[in-house]
This record gives sequence, C-alpha cells and structure tokens, in this order.
Amino acid sequence: MKTNKHIQKTKRQKRGRRNIMGSAERPRLSIFRSKENMSVQIINDRAGETVVSVSTLSKDMADRVSGKRGVEKAREIGFAIAEKAKDKGIETIVFDRSGYAYHGRVKMLADAAREGGLQF
Repeated sequence: MKTNKHIQKTKRQKRGRRNIMGSAERPRLSIFRSKENMSVQIINDRAGETVVSVSTLSKDMADRVSGKRGVEKAREIGFAIAEKAKDKGIETIVFDRSGYAYHGRVKMLADAAREGGLQF
C-alpha cells in the first residue's frame, strides 16, 4: 500500500506533466532522484522514446562521481546530459522536475545543464 507521501508526489508529477510535453524539436528532460543517486532522461513524448539518459549508476559516470556527494553529483550529471544531448543535436528542452522542489540537487542539475549549453 502506498503511503500518503507517495500519493502526494504522484499527484504533483501528474499535475506538472499536464502542461509539459516533449517533442522532437523540444524534448522533455525528466529527473529522478533517490537518496544517494540521480537519473536524468531526455524524452520525446510524441514518439514515446528516450533519446538520451545519464545516471550516477552508469559505468561511464561512476568514475566522475565517485567520492562526491549530493549537489556535486548533480552538477556532473547536468554537464554529462548536456554533452550527450549536444552530440544528438538537441539544444532546447522542456524541463520536468518530476514533482521535486526546485532547489538543491534539482536546481544544481538544471544550472549545470544550462552551463553545458542546453536552453530551457
């Protein structure tokens, strides 16, 4: 059974995604964060496909984030997703914070992605 906290988070996610839709020209950058790790995907909702994804658990990121914590990991993830998106020819995105508050790790990831060249 889901707790009240999980139900509220799901409602926040659905409420945000009513207005956010990724397309081929402007895909959606979606965030998932747990206590220790983060995962980011760039999604084309119209085609129903993930174009690019980066996670702190992936092999290529494990070396970059080892020994770092919290916002430092988020910063590395933000730069990595911007780099991979530029390789795929993506420059503008729609930012989906997935119901998380825009501070801390989420804000740092967004700032790093902007510094890396993504526009949103």
